[in-house]
Amino acid sequence: MPATVVVGAQWGDEGTGKIANLLAQDADVVVRYQGGNNAGHTIVIGDETFALSLIPSGVIYPNVTPVIGNGCVVDPAVLLKEMDMLRSRGIDPAKLKLSTNAHLIMPYHRKLDAVRERFLGKQQIGTTKRGIGPAYLDKFGRVGIRVQDLYDPGIFRDKLEAVVKETNKVLVKIYNQLAFDPEEIAAEYLGFAKALERHVDDTALFVWQAIRDGQNVIFEGAQGVLLDIDHGTYPFVTSSNPTSGGALTGVGVGPHDIDRVLGLTKAYVSRVGTGPFPTELSDDIGETMVRVGGEYGTVTGRRRRCGWLDTVALRYAVRVGGITELAIMKLDVLSQFPTVRIGNAYESEGVTYGEFPRQQGVLYHCTPLYEDLEGWSVDISEVRSWSDLPTAAQDYVQRVEDLAGVPIRLVSVGPQRAATFEKPS
Repeated sequence: MPATVVVGAQWGDEGTGKIANLLAQDADVVVRYQGGNNAGHTIVIGDETFALSLIPSGVIYPNVTPVIGNGCVVDPAVLLKEMDMLRSRGIDPAKLKLSTNAHLIMPYHRKLDAVRERFLGKQQIGTTKRGIGPAYLDKFGRVGIRVQDLYDPGIFRDKLEAVVKETNKVLVKIYNQLAFDPEEIAAEYLGFAKALERHVDDTALFVWQAIRDGQNVIFEGAQGVLLDIDHGTYPFVTSSNPTSGGALTGVGVGPHDIDRVLGLTKAYVSRVGTGPFPTELSDDIGETMVRVGGEYGTVTGRRRRCGWLDTVALRYAVRVGGITELAIMKLDVLSQFPTVRIGNAYESEGVTYGEFPRQQGVLYHCTPLYEDLEGWSVDISEVRSWSDLPTAAQDYVQRVEDLAGVPIRLVSVGPQRAATFEKPS
C-alpha cells in the first residue's frame, strides 16, 4: 500500500494536523518529514484539544507508530516536554521513533535566531525564534550535530567544541552577546540522550519496511508549499521543503512509494509573519476572518493576516507540490459574507498573470482580479454531508476545484474531526 503525503497548499496553518489525524484512524505509521517546533498542529477530538509542535498527530491513536524523520530538526527539551504533556493526558508516546539522522537544535541556534531577526529591523523574515533556521544552516554547512552523535560522547564533544568556538565569535563580536560554554551544553544534551535513547532508530529503514509490508503510511508535512525554501515566497519562507518532494528526502523513500498527495487549502487564505500576500484584506472582512476563523498561531499565538482565496497561488502550489487532490478547510468561516470572492488572476503594470509570476516583486505591487459568487449566509458548522450543504456553498467549492485543476475530495466546516466529509466525484 503506497504512502499518502498530507501537505499545506498555502502559507501554512491549513489544518494538516487535523487531516493527518483523521487519516491516521486507519493508518499504521504517521511520519513528520520536515521542520521543527516552529509549526503547530491543533487536533480536536470531542471535547479535547491537543496542541502539538513536533510529534506527528497520529500519536493520539494506539495503533499508530509516530515517526520523526531525518528531515526534521529537533529541540530535545521541547520533544521531551511534549511527550510528558501527552502522558499527563493519558496518551502513551512509547512507540515514537526518532531518526538517528535528524539534526539537533542547540541553545546557540535559538540565540542566533533571535538576535539575527532583531538586527534585520524592517527586513525581518518573521521567524518563530526557535532556532530552526540556524539549525538547518549548520546542517547544510556540514557542522550540524545529529541525534546519533549524542550516543558517542567523544565525537559529540569534539563537534560541539568546534562549532561553539566559531559561533561564540559571531555572538560576542558581532551581536555583543554572552558566549556559550560547551561543557554546560554537553552536560544538558547528554542528559537528553538517556531520556530519548529508547526512541532513536533507523527510521528510513523502518518506514521503507512498513511500506513493503503493505502498511498504511501517512507523511505529515508542516508549514505549506508557499513557505518552501526553494519554491515559496523567498526569503519569507521556512528553512525546509514542505512539498511532497521534501517527504522523500525527509524520510528516505523513493517517489514510487507515494501515489497520493493530499493538499490542504482554506476556503480563504491566511499568512503569519511578513511577506507578499496579494489578496490580503485590511478591512472589516479580514478582521472577521481572523475572529471567526480563530486565526492565531498554535505555537506562537501570533495573529494571522487573512484574505480571499487566491487560486493563482493555489494552482502554483498544486503544480510544485505534486498535489493530486485537495481538501478545503474552514468553509464555515465564509458563512459570514453575503458575497464571497475568489482571486483568479493578478494585474500589474498592464500585464495580467494567470499563473504565479516569475518575478516575486510582482506580488508586492499587483492587483488581484476577483470573481464574485453568491454567499450562503447560513451557519454550516453542523453540516456533516455534501448533500446537506447549501447550493451556494457547493457552487463555491466546485468553482475552486475547477480553478485549482485537481479534484477536491474533502470538505471541512469546523475544527472537530466529525466536521469533515467527502465531496462526491
